[in-house]
Amino acid sequence: MISIRQRKGIQTTEVSEDYVTQEENVKLENKLPSSCTNRRLWTILSFAIGGTVALCTGLLTSVYLATLHENDLWFSNIKEVEREISFRTECGLYYSYYKQMLQAPTLMQGFHGLIYDNKTESMRTVNLLQRMNIYQEVFLSILYRVLPIQKYIEPVYFYIYTLFGLQAIYVTALYITSWLLSGTWLSGLLAAFWYVTNRIDTTRVEFTIPLRENWALPFFAIQIAAITYFLRPNLQPLSQRLTLLAIFISTFLFSLTWQFNQFMMLMQALVLFILDSLDMLPAVKVTWLYGIQLTGLLLVCILQFFNSMILGSLLISFNLSVLIARKLQKNLKTGSFLNRLGKLLLHLFVVLCLTLFLNNIIKKILNLKSDEHIFKFLKAKFGFGATRDFDANLYLCEEAFGLLPFNTFERLSDTLLFYAYIFVLSITVTAALAVAFRNLSDSTNQQSMYKMGEYTIALKPETAYNLIHTILFGFLALSTMRMKYLWTSHMCVFASFGLCSPEIWELLLKLIHLYNPKRICILRYSIPILILLYLCYKFWPGMMDELSELREFYDPDTVELMNWIKAVVTASIAVGAQLPLQDGCLPSGMSENKEQ
Repeated sequence: MISIRQRKGIQTTEVSEDYVTQEENVKLENKLPSSCTNRRLWTILSFAIGGTVALCTGLLTSVYLATLHENDLWFSNIKEVEREISFRTECGLYYSYYKQMLQAPTLMQGFHGLIYDNKTESMRTVNLLQRMNIYQEVFLSILYRVLPIQKYIEPVYFYIYTLFGLQAIYVTALYITSWLLSGTWLSGLLAAFWYVTNRIDTTRVEFTIPLRENWALPFFAIQIAAITYFLRPNLQPLSQRLTLLAIFISTFLFSLTWQFNQFMMLMQALVLFILDSLDMLPAVKVTWLYGIQLTGLLLVCILQFFNSMILGSLLISFNLSVLIARKLQKNLKTGSFLNRLGKLLLHLFVVLCLTLFLNNIIKKILNLKSDEHIFKFLKAKFGFGATRDFDANLYLCEEAFGLLPFNTFERLSDTLLFYAYIFVLSITVTAALAVAFRNLSDSTNQQSMYKMGEYTIALKPETAYNLIHTILFGFLALSTMRMKYLWTSHMCVFASFGLCSPEIWELLLKLIHLYNPKRICILRYSIPILILLYLCYKFWPGMMDELSELREFYDPDTVELMNWIKAVVTASIAVGAQLPLQDGCLPSGMSENKEQ
């Protein structure tokens, strides 16, 4: 018998729930594209605004420094000889090679005059392209001769405007590095402001324009920015290749333009070695960076006619030693804490011995002694014995190679830079020590993290690199005042990054049990904005006063001396040309070498 009964409630409920779930999924799918689109638009807008601010900040800094130079010397109104005299000490020497290339009848004759130079050193003919880093003057002179700009700009202005243009690139690179580390362009703006307000300690380009460091440091800043991006995890293959190309080009140009390139890159190699040993950087990427350093330096060696000082540098020996030692010790990052610590100490000993061995072998093969005065200077500077070497003692007498004066920190504190730097440094050092201990204790852990209670301390590879970089270059600046410009500019980057970094504030608030996502957002934006307002309030009037203060170059004694020397040389040449030749001999004082 057929009967009809009521449907079960369970089935009815299940159908109803499934229908509701499907309806919610449809609504969520409709919302997701809109949310992703809004986020993508916001990212593009933020990138466009940040990029525009970066370019404007760099250009304004360049114009500001060029205006200070003009106002200090009245450069546009003084004579040509006075402009050249304003390039003091070795600055004038470097500029003279640029002028020599321009005055040469042809480019080939200009190159010949630099390769067979008998004016720089008395009674000697030297290859200036081998002895000095002056390829930038050569390149600039070629540009000036080739480009149709002779009617519009004088050679000296083309030279100095190029240097001030590099300052725009320099500040933009610092801005980008801070932006990459923190995730917000506000930190880049703060880094640029700190760079300008601490101008006395971050640059000296406005009164020592042709110095090699003013050519090199912009490329060094680009290299640091590229390395910071390269160390990010999960990069696309194309992005990684392009970043490696940027690192190589900037490393090569930095090495080509500064005589201290090998020592600065040795510091970088030490940074990579420390972080690789503590398992805080990917080993593959570290190997790439070692290889780029070696390749760039060897290419510079070729361009400098196989300069033996480059081949005998500690950097080449150290990088080769690290790569060899890593092949010999394949199980370096396995085992317990004490086991890994022992392996690490053995690895350090092997690298040190290999470096000294390779360096001595290379120097003996090349019979290299030209860099001995550097090691004698370092030995005497740090109290390991006196020296009678003239060059070493000359460096010791120079104030620029002395210790960093204490009043430097007073100036950096006036802008709040030093306080912010110490604050960020203390937090990141604490995190780095915790992560390093964790990595050495647990060989299976492949990430830079450390669990402390219920919180996890993490340190990104790019943050770890910039941390060790600023520490090592800080020690270098403390020991040698001339090198402070490498540290103070990066100090601006590191301090601004920390104040705008969500990771730094998250770590601090978790440690003091005040963690709140909204609180982090408020702190990372409000504190940098307040500092920017403070800097504008305190330093803007002084900067306007600087721009309105007009001075003039005045050195009549030196001008008179230079004019007298020029007149004597001209008269000597004229008299020599009028003397008759006797018995096939040249007039007295003239060499058979036509170049003389």
